[in-house]
Amino acid sequence: MRARIRDFLESREGWIFSVVDYVHIDGVRSLLRYIPDESGGRIAGGRRYRKLDFDEAFDFLRVRRPDYVRDVHVVPFDDVKRFFRPADELPRVRAEDERVGRIAEILEEHGIPERCIGITGSMLLGLHSRSSDIDLVVYGNAWWKARDVIADAKRSGSIQELDSATWMKIYMKRKPSIPFDEFVAHEMRKGNRGMIDGTYFDLLFTRDWDEIEPVPPGRPLCRSRIVAEVVDARYSFDSPGIFRLDHEIGELLCYSHTYAGQAFEGEMIEASGVVEETPNGLRMVVGTTREAKGEWIRSLTLMSSLSRGCG
Repeated sequence: MRARIRDFLESREGWIFSVVDYVHIDGVRSLLRYIPDESGGRIAGGRRYRKLDFDEAFDFLRVRRPDYVRDVHVVPFDDVKRFFRPADELPRVRAEDERVGRIAEILEEHGIPERCIGITGSMLLGLHSRSSDIDLVVYGNAWWKARDVIADAKRSGSIQELDSATWMKIYMKRKPSIPFDEFVAHEMRKGNRGMIDGTYFDLLFTRDWDEIEPVPPGRPLCRSRIVAEVVDARYSFDSPGIFRLDHEIGELLCYSHTYAGQAFEGEMIEASGVVEETPNGLRMVVGTTREAKGEWIRSLTLMSSLSRGCG
């Protein structure tokens, strides 16, 4: 019953959930994503499914299985029919889709082991279409090298950078609390997105099994804005992204995919979020709501360098 973020599961009712945590005490912490529906627009295994957005999923389960509903959805272990594992399904998907195969080959040719690569999202489930985005996973420390490989592939032309229309589409979907130009500046240097044959893809981070540890609970205290130096960003692309800080608030947890990887070690950041008290001291949480309104992370170091570059 071990499960990590980027895995999916199918319940006994045929509902499909995405796994959203590493530690599962009395059930698998997850979010409901697809339900069988004869009028649904997705098809897998001869069965039609409908995709639920965040609020729809909670409303559905409050009626059908209120015992699943907590801060996320907790599926009892006995109700899990099967898991979908990104690394296990990659060979099948790459054989079916030449774009996935080409990205995987680029990574493997530059030293990323096949066992460290997976496919997630709708392609993992077989619920995708030709226009679906590609969500790849790389596990553990190999992720940082994979990020560099993607950057080199963009320079060589085998992978393309996102065009302005795609950046705007992502910006409008995420609705971040920072201006569009700042959003794009931060995103472009993250190096984990690209285009292949006109299709957008993401390179997502997941921890190796031996890196997993629980996140201690916190008690919310207040909203605040801080300026601090990042001293450790090794898990900044995780979910939650973790930034260690040289500040009385020693840690920043980011639950918003928009701000994952937003700053690197040694950089100064500005962050707005909710301060919590934990057994290990104070921390800030960014992404306390789905759209993280009024919450953000900005690299002041990046913004300063761009300003100097403009003269």
